[in-house]
Amino acid sequence: MNKSSFLMDTLRGMVIGIANIIPGVSGGTMMVAMGIYDQLIYSITHLFSDFKKSIKFLIPIFVGILLALALLSKLLEYCLLHWPIATNLGFCGLILGSLPAIARHVKHKGFSTSMGVCFVVFFALVVGGSLISGSSAGNVTLNTSFMGLVMLFIVGVIAAATMVIPGVSGSMMLMLMGYYEPIINLVSETVDSLIHFNMAQFGHCFLLAVPFGLGVIIGIFAIAKLIEWILAKWRLQTYWAILGLILASPFAILIQTNWATFSIWQLIFGILACLAGGYAASRLAE
Repeated sequence: MNKSSFLMDTLRGMVIGIANIIPGVSGGTMMVAMGIYDQLIYSITHLFSDFKKSIKFLIPIFVGILLALALLSKLLEYCLLHWPIATNLGFCGLILGSLPAIARHVKHKGFSTSMGVCFVVFFALVVGGSLISGSSAGNVTLNTSFMGLVMLFIVGVIAAATMVIPGVSGSMMLMLMGYYEPIINLVSETVDSLIHFNMAQFGHCFLLAVPFGLGVIIGIFAIAKLIEWILAKWRLQTYWAILGLILASPFAILIQTNWATFSIWQLIFGILACLAGGYAASRLAE
């Protein structure tokens, strides 16, 4: 692997990591947008049978995801708090800029009723989910009791599975379960404990992170196997479903945007961010 390839894959991993931080934005969507979804699923499901090829691809992707979680979570938190419209329009640009790359999977392949049904159903699922997400549960308190650790494992499995599926927001699922802010805070506290060399705080964070991390690993492998099987049997229907999920994502993001902060500057910066996001998505998909 040359340096430029490693850097590009790391940047792609950072985009996936950023997407997974934001409720309403799908990491799976970004994978499809950048043209690496099939390769990522293959690398996960064939990690042991094609180890060298898989690990060369997965390492920079996961390095980028971890860098995004560690370095950009606070920045995105600030942007969403003070510039929610501009930030979310930027995410919409990333998604819309991905459409040419996604359309290649179904272009000139014909169309059937089953494909149309898949598109409509999954489009409705994303938009409907965003409309009802206001009824999300209150935040839970993370603890190191047996049941607390078991729940973190289960939440990790669910979050990982939804993060891999295009159009489905893993962060939104965490929010609905009341685990979004606690998990984001856990990541922030872990980074702070390492920076300040606070081993007592790091030990507590590590104990909470282990079951969640194990759940994430198992969830990714389980859903990757399922998706690979579905793609093998119903490839075109699957991509029409993905297209429905992706086209619905900007609607879901805008529905959840805090429009009370609207101003002309929010709109101007939002348009610029949308154009920049579209350009970035098109380049990363090359």
